[in-house]
Amino acid sequence: MVKMNYITEEGLRKMNEELDRMMKIERPAISKAIGEAIEKGDISENAEYDAAKDAQGMLEAKISVLRGKIATARLIDESKVDISCVQMLNKVTIRNNTNNSTMQYIIVSEPEADLKIGKISIQTPIAKGLMGKKVGDVVEITVPSGKIQLEIIDIAI
Repeated sequence: MVKMNYITEEGLRKMNEELDRMMKIERPAISKAIGEAIEKGDISENAEYDAAKDAQGMLEAKISVLRGKIATARLIDESKVDISCVQMLNKVTIRNNTNNSTMQYIIVSEPEADLKIGKISIQTPIAKGLMGKKVGDVVEITVPSGKIQLEIIDIAI
């Protein structure tokens, strides 16, 4: 069974740009490095050659994974996002009832997650615990540091 990756148009564009960069810039650079190492002679004891071949293997693995994510990507129609309960693409404002701090997150697919800008993956314990809940609901979520109680303050787009 193929796992679908639900993603926004912006997220898919970024993945395609990353794939393009790897294939058009990184791949030729590694090939050039391998060629230069071969020109230096005996490759059986050539550390530059070994390093370039290792980099090539890692890059090809990354390209393969990214191609798989793009192939299974399904675009989310952002105009049809509901805010009656927490779901993907919602901007959720929550209050940690333990320390009374307030946080705001946008729930996105795994490839789009970026905690620095407040985007958390739907795969995180917090996002999983909030899914389907409504404003005013209090949920107890197990995180690596223990259990926390979060109250949903607002749901927006």
